[in-house]
Parts: sequence; structure tokens; C-alpha cells
Amino acid sequence: MRVVVALGGNALLKRGEPMTYDAQRTNVRIAAIALADLARDYQIIVAHGNGPQVGLMALQAAAYAPQTLWPLDVLGAETEGMIGYLIEQELMNALSPGAECATLLTRVEVDRADPAFDQPTKPIGPVYPKDQAELVRAKHNWSMVSEPTGGMRRVVPSPLPKKLVGLASIKLLVEAGVCVICAGGGGIPVVRNATDEMEGIEAVIDKDRTAALLAEELNADALLMLTDVEAVFRDWGLPHQAAISTITPEAVDGMSFAAGSMGPKMAAASTFVRSGGIMAGIGKLQDARAILEGFAGTRIESASSLTRAPVATADPVAQSKPALNGVD
Repeated sequence: MRVVVALGGNALLKRGEPMTYDAQRTNVRIAAIALADLARDYQIIVAHGNGPQVGLMALQAAAYAPQTLWPLDVLGAETEGMIGYLIEQELMNALSPGAECATLLTRVEVDRADPAFDQPTKPIGPVYPKDQAELVRAKHNWSMVSEPTGGMRRVVPSPLPKKLVGLASIKLLVEAGVCVICAGGGGIPVVRNATDEMEGIEAVIDKDRTAALLAEELNADALLMLTDVEAVFRDWGLPHQAAISTITPEAVDGMSFAAGSMGPKMAAASTFVRSGGIMAGIGKLQDARAILEGFAGTRIESASSLTRAPVATADPVAQSKPALNGVD
């Protein structure tokens, strides 16, 4: 069984933790244990987020040369190499002897005319207290958005992925039995210019949407999106919130989710299942195997494959409830 696993940036750097090498390496080591456990019984391909890390690198670059900001595609490539290296090293330490692993920098083509460029929604970097956020916004002319937990965070454009550049190389490695780490941070965003050449563009592609495209192109059976919340919740943040265990893409269509976090996950899950995938799962990193095997998290499956009625349905009552929100 072939499984694409997308690790959330906040699964690799927990909320409130300092953005240090030691903190990230500790979390990556924990992630590698869960991944190695899956790899014993399934063929896995690993993607990952970079929201906290690319925001940190943008801050570091701005501090060094405030009048000449580094573009997000270059910063994305840096984070893809950095996080990929950490995952590969710890994963190789956790895998059985003889296993092979490779990290690939992955360019992902997007549409220059994507409306996302006019409406930034992807949170990156740290959460600022509101007074500090206003100073940062004014200094760098960044778009900011309020966080559900308080404070504000920078948001950037998050266009839809159109094409994985270099997919043939990924397929060759996968078919050779190599555990591939690729499409990190959603991939390096590139567009075609007037002469049909590739060039980078200011954006951070949502890694779950890219992971869904990767899973579809590799004919994967399952897509796992692992983060720091145990499941998708109905009535998130309210006293009567309840976890959704199983749901169909059609039921997802009748609900609303937070644009910068759980929304892209549910959209990616539905897209993958509609393309022919057996299931997509969302939940905690430590529950990876349990989510895949139906004992934890939220599973998105087609109506024909469900063995029990979905927990949430797209009935008028459900649609009238508050939006389902989550965090990544």
C-alpha cells in the first residue's frame, strides 16, 4: 500500500516553542519514529510544511538587509533543504538497515493569474502580540491576520499547485523502493514567463494541496495529513465541539473550514478521494498508524467505501452550525 504522508510545519515545531535547531531536531526525531513505524508495513512518500520556518527565514533575511528582502521562492527552497535534511537523517536512523532515503527539492508550477495572489491566506512565521504586529506590518508592508489563540501572524499568497516539476525523477526513486522526501513546504513556487521559461514567484503553496496532487500522480492508495490536533472537529472551539471520525467529500462540500488551516486540508482530502484514492486522513503525528487503520483522527472516504455511516453529514442543520476550524 502506497501512502503519501504530509507533515505539518507545526508538527515539526510545536506552538510556543522557540524556533531553534534543537527544538526542531527533537520534534523531527519524534516524527521519524512514527514514519519508520509506517514504513515497516507501507510504502511511504514524505512531504512537509514550512510555515513557521519560512517565516523565520524571512525575518532573518529582513534583519540582515531590510531594503532588499529575499523572495519567498528562494526562502522556500532553503527550508525545503533544511527540513528535508533533518527528516532524512532522523528517518534513516529509525529505519531498518538497508533502507534507502532521498530528499529532493521540488519545484511546483502555479498560475500567475491565480486569485490567491490578490488575497493572501497562508499564515507563516511566528505569532506576534498585536502591538508588535502593527510595527512589523508597517516596517515590511506585510499582510497580517488575527490568530484564534490571540495575536497576529503574517499571511502570504497560497496559489493552487498545477504541476509537479521533476515528477519523473520522483517516480523513478519511488518505483526503486526509495523513501522519497519531496514537495516540502508545498514545493518551490514557479511560473512560466512570456518566453515559457520558469521563474520563481512570491508565494507559499499549501503543502496539503501539493501532497494531494503528489499522491494522485503517484497513484497512492492513501494520503495522511499529520499535524498537532487529534482530528477535525465540528463546532471547533465551542463547549460542545465533537471530533469527526469519518466523512465523505460530498459532506465536506456542505461545511466551512478555516481558510488558513483546516480548510486546505479538507479540500485536499476531498480532491484526492474524488481522484480515486482509497482514503485521506487527518490527525496527530503520533497517531499516524491508527489514523491509517481507522482507529483515530478523521478519515475522508468515498460513500461507496464506507463501512459505517459518516459522523458528519451535509444536512441543513449541520450546515447552519459554526464553521469547523483547526490549526496547522
